[in-house]
Amino acid sequence: MSPQRAELPNFIAGQVAVLEIGDFGESYFAFASAPGESEFEFLVKHKPAFEITTALFENRAAPIALNNIVGKGFPIADYKGHDLVFVAMGTGLAPLRSTLRHLLSRRDDFGRLFVLFGARTVEDFYYQNEMTIDWRKHGVELRQVISQPGDSDWDGPTGYVQSLLDHVVPEMNNPLALVCGSLEMQEQTKKRLGELGFAPEKILTNY
Repeated sequence: MSPQRAELPNFIAGQVAVLEIGDFGESYFAFASAPGESEFEFLVKHKPAFEITTALFENRAAPIALNNIVGKGFPIADYKGHDLVFVAMGTGLAPLRSTLRHLLSRRDDFGRLFVLFGARTVEDFYYQNEMTIDWRKHGVELRQVISQPGDSDWDGPTGYVQSLLDHVVPEMNNPLALVCGSLEMQEQTKKRLGELGFAPEKILTNY
């Protein structure tokens, strides 16, 4: 989706677009691009039972309309000087990518940056080149985990993403957590962060 820059509405990193796709109705897609970028970008997982994503992946001709922007996003400008830990599962990486890309242009305003990303399989590691090359050039410390290794040659940690917090949080100074994923994952992550000493106001969700 790439209208002229003057036509692009503003949004806060971490917010969600309500897109209407032809006659398939509306659906919610988190922005994966940062505010101010020349195009909107979304991370969409193909779900065959979900007609809207099927239409996108089959490249059916259909107009796409941005009907609304929802969610509170991540007001990172309020947390200069903090170490940040981004905790994402699956396509929950999209709003965190939006936020991370936004803050990398003002990288010196923040301390250490950790990205903890959990997926079911190795094939579900989105933006792999960007995460392992571009982000690391900016000092982003990446930790990845998969829950269903199967027969893959994955030799990293297995389990759920919140399990990575125990190895990261003790290293952080004045930490802030940004969390995106399923509701169950968010609740489990909030609980673990609380056990590790996070105040509730230092745990942000985008919606």
